[in-house]
Amino acid sequence: MGGNLPSIDVLKTRAKALRASLAEEGREIGHAQALELIAKSHGFRDWNTLFAAVGNAPRPPVVLGDVVEGHYLGQPFMAEVLGVETLSSGRYRVTLDFDQAVDVVTFDSFSNYRKRVSKVVDSSGRSVDRTSDGVPHLLLTW
Repeated sequence: MGGNLPSIDVLKTRAKALRASLAEEGREIGHAQALELIAKSHGFRDWNTLFAAVGNAPRPPVVLGDVVEGHYLGQPFMAEVLGVETLSSGRYRVTLDFDQAVDVVTFDSFSNYRKRVSKVVDSSGRSVDRTSDGVPHLLLTW
């Protein structure tokens, strides 16, 4: 039950869309009934139970489409969030598309530029993996 639940706003928008769709078919239902149907479609007994589950769920540090800034391997960046996947234990896989490619090599003799990365971060936007000196590979600073 549940899985990756959308926000309350998204659920309410889906309920409105369901009402409109059913109305086009000549079946009028109230908003409360639409909310109950949305709850059941997500495997919940009723809207109140779904609302409580969503309200208590940890929130990812970013959402799809956000424009964020931060540091990747010590290099500053601005990026668009292309994906957010909820993992276990308050961790999220975040996929970023940098505005400008970031050089991920610290040697003067050559470079390796990355335009898109996926990293596992905690709720504060810090990556789980770290450099040899303990600095997170990815640090979102918004």
